[in-house]
Amino acid sequence: MAQSTETTDWVSRFADEVIEESERRAPGAKHHGAAAPVVVVASGLSPSGPIHLGNLREVMTPHLVADEIRRRGYQVRHLISWDDYDRYRKVPKGIPGVSDESHAQHIGKPLTSVPAPAGSSYPNWAEHFKAAMVEALAELGVEFDGISQTAQYTSGVYREQILHAMKHRADIDAILAQYRTKKAPAKKQQQKPLDEAELEAAEGSGAAGEDDGSSGSAGYFPYKPFCGNCEKDLTTVTAYDDDSTELSYTCNECGFAETVRLNEFNRGKLVWKVDWPMRWAYEGVVFEPSGVDHSSPGSSFQVGGQIVGIFGGKQPIGPMYAFVGISGMAKMSSSKGGVPTPGDALQIMEPQLLRWLYARRRPNQSFKIAFDQEIQRLYDEWDKLEAKVADGSALPADVAAHSRAVRTAGGELPRTARPLPYRTLASVADITAGHEDQALRILSELDPANPLGALDEARPRYDKAEAWINTHVPADQRTIVRDEPDTELLKSLDEASVESLRLLLDGLAEHWSLDGLTHLVYGVPKVQAGFSADATPKELPPEIKTAQRTFFALLYHLLVGRDTGPRLPTLLLAVGQDRVRTLLGA
Repeated sequence: MAQSTETTDWVSRFADEVIEESERRAPGAKHHGAAAPVVVVASGLSPSGPIHLGNLREVMTPHLVADEIRRRGYQVRHLISWDDYDRYRKVPKGIPGVSDESHAQHIGKPLTSVPAPAGSSYPNWAEHFKAAMVEALAELGVEFDGISQTAQYTSGVYREQILHAMKHRADIDAILAQYRTKKAPAKKQQQKPLDEAELEAAEGSGAAGEDDGSSGSAGYFPYKPFCGNCEKDLTTVTAYDDDSTELSYTCNECGFAETVRLNEFNRGKLVWKVDWPMRWAYEGVVFEPSGVDHSSPGSSFQVGGQIVGIFGGKQPIGPMYAFVGISGMAKMSSSKGGVPTPGDALQIMEPQLLRWLYARRRPNQSFKIAFDQEIQRLYDEWDKLEAKVADGSALPADVAAHSRAVRTAGGELPRTARPLPYRTLASVADITAGHEDQALRILSELDPANPLGALDEARPRYDKAEAWINTHVPADQRTIVRDEPDTELLKSLDEASVESLRLLLDGLAEHWSLDGLTHLVYGVPKVQAGFSADATPKELPPEIKTAQRTFFALLYHLLVGRDTGPRLPTLLLAVGQDRVRTLLGA
């Protein structure tokens, strides 16, 4: 299917492949008037703790592809399998309301049988962590069908698949045996050490335990019952009869033993390396990405490609996705368990920006999400892209990534009416410390010809910038305007410094706007050196830059008592003309 140059990006290329594969699996549908098949893409998330920004790539990759297919008029179903019937493997660190003592006793139980953290309003561990992700996906505009694997297994939905797997356990065991005897490939040397976020993300979902079942004296079994006494999966199948489906097991934790009929028993699940390909076949999945933990030789995606045939299905198109790193983690006051979540990111950035970060990079390219000062540069880059898209000068791939960030097949995402520069909003939020009337006064003076009428016009971007200032900027870097003039410093100034302040004060009223004050503060050192305030850098000697830095440092000391601070034009607007005159000794 030929694509216009406007959409020839990685998303469109995968969409082409997925549509072709879907039609290949339903031959004749296109040519005999039958309805086009519903295209199924899938993600899997284990709510074993906070679902972090690395896991979000598991969702955003198929979401973007599914959305492109919807834009072309096809029916698409994006499944998110909540792997909430996985075993509880470990107690995550740093979770409020959770201690090793209280939760370690539940290791081995299904996630839906583990109590939620103390104080949670949710009925169990899985629902507690799932809820935050569902809320974030709604803000991101991700349309999906959620499937609880607890509900699927405990209601008997997979009963026929379980019995089929047990009947063909020797075939499954033979496939798995090919990989059990192989040495793990040598790990490639990393170009640089993984940061904390990447190391955490490398663990992947709870499903990454890579369990392939176990062989005992009774043989190999691809199914594990949860104990009828302690609820844990530390069980061993001791006997199974294919005709009657009678299964006997013993719990290695509490010693409980029982015999059940598997054709009516719903308290257990297929081991992961069998469970995943079973679901590909059951759901008819055509596209599902996987992290590096699932994609290496001998791991679940590769092995699943052979096991899926036992269930009469085909392996989906499955690109491997790379790690998502974090910058600024050390300063994070809101991090939970060490790695921030999509909800954490959406506190400080609009959904369009977060979508763009995932859309503009191919799945196999790693990238970082900024929680430090870098977020200001990212927003500058985003605003420049918006301007280029608006005037038609953006490159086709950038246009495509922008389109996927701001809208879905269902329409535009809600956006800020007046998207003022993020760094300006952050400075204003910093200086005003929650006083909205002051913030509106400053923001309305940025552009006197087109003043901001209400703070709501700058929302939600203003709220995101304010949240970033309050949660990710250390207290010693916050801006506190002086209450009184620094008389000692003012008295010590030489004649040139006094003259520079006079030139600034004389021009304040005339230049009272963001652009005007920018021109003024950069122009004062030029004028003092005998040049025009409008002189360009090419017309000026290098010493002017040094003079500007010295002048800026003087203003910062007199206004906020530090060498640096927010951009001076924004700071001057924030302080206000009268107070600026007082602090500068007028």
